[in-house]
Amino acid sequence: MDAVKNILGLQLPTDPRWVNLAEISLEAILTDHAYCEQKAAISCISMIQRYPHRVELVNELAPIVTEEWGHFRLVLQELRKRNLTLGKQRKDEYVNQLMAPKTKGDSEDNRLLDELLIFALIEARSCERFKRLSEGLGDEYLRNFYRRFMESEAGHYTLFIELAELYIDKEKVRQRWDYWLKYEAEIMKELEVRGDRIH
Repeated sequence: MDAVKNILGLQLPTDPRWVNLAEISLEAILTDHAYCEQKAAISCISMIQRYPHRVELVNELAPIVTEEWGHFRLVLQELRKRNLTLGKQRKDEYVNQLMAPKTKGDSEDNRLLDELLIFALIEARSCERFKRLSEGLGDEYLRNFYRRFMESEAGHYTLFIELAELYIDKEKVRQRWDYWLKYEAEIMKELEVRGDRIH
């Protein structure tokens, strides 16, 4: 776990109780996971629409849209295979709090920087959670299922950081990333540990 923490930079690891709670709430956690993948695809589409002149960003995010939607379908398939149903989408308190201090009414570069770093942070936390599931679930099939997602999210996290460094001074990216890591840790301290959600 320390290795993933060091790679991802997350300052507060997931509470170990979370995996046990998630295993008890399998239908809910799969439902929430499905919607997380769907929202990730939609977020990439929205970013492409906002920044069509950022050629590298468009080219890099276009295949991510396809990949995230494919993930949504995989989780949906897993629900059906287990005779479970896709429940209602719930309010994502983690993401909503993360978005609260995002730069608004500032330069395009600053807005873009915050958006890319927030997306990187969400992917990093998802990766960390998927690692927990891949190691802690009793069902061997599901452990392997989540290991594949973990590997994918790690790649996405890296991509968003690389895109930020492509458009913005690297030192500025590093300083702002440090800010977001500290802010995310504070959110994690306050959030209730619940097994019916990925974040």
